[in-house]
Amino acid sequence: MRFVGLTGGIASGKSTVSAMLRELGAQIIDADVVAREVVEPGQPALAEISARFKGVLGADGRLDRAKLCERIFNDEGEREALKAIINPRIQQAFRDKTRELERAGYDLVIYDAPLLIENRIHEWMNGVILVVAPREVQIARLVARNGLTREQAAARLSSQLPLEEKQQHATWIVDNAFDLAETRKQVERVWRAIQK
Repeated sequence: MRFVGLTGGIASGKSTVSAMLRELGAQIIDADVVAREVVEPGQPALAEISARFKGVLGADGRLDRAKLCERIFNDEGEREALKAIINPRIQQAFRDKTRELERAGYDLVIYDAPLLIENRIHEWMNGVILVVAPREVQIARLVARNGLTREQAAARLSSQLPLEEKQQHATWIVDNAFDLAETRKQVERVWRAIQK
């Protein structure tokens, strides 16, 4: 089984590129989807999170992500505590999904993960696709998409590893500063290269 990582900065357009790759036939495991699955009601991770971070469950017994984000955003220790709870579960779910795809006859998986490089997952990938966009484009997208102020959007960007540093680990770069047709051309080129 070959593994290719897909990552990018916040609001760089990674989800758009992921959808295009899926349309081309790529088998994609989305780390954000897996992260949501492992904290569903009844999952051990949710009980641990609830015990460690009091008051982060909603009335429906589900994780209130906004409350949890408030607790961990500016506190490295709290972020590390959360990672210690969920990362092993995400890794196990990834292994389970990979085995399912392998049994179905696939030999290539794209792992779509925002923190691929920060969490050093790229080190065991066969290649990395990095989606980039200019900082001003990212800020404008965050303001429009998330209803943030410009200052809040800039703070979110500053909390991530800069795209320039991520580029050092990229095998392929998709520049998503242009229109969708141009992005699609780049994605198709990368997909052909991966298949070789």
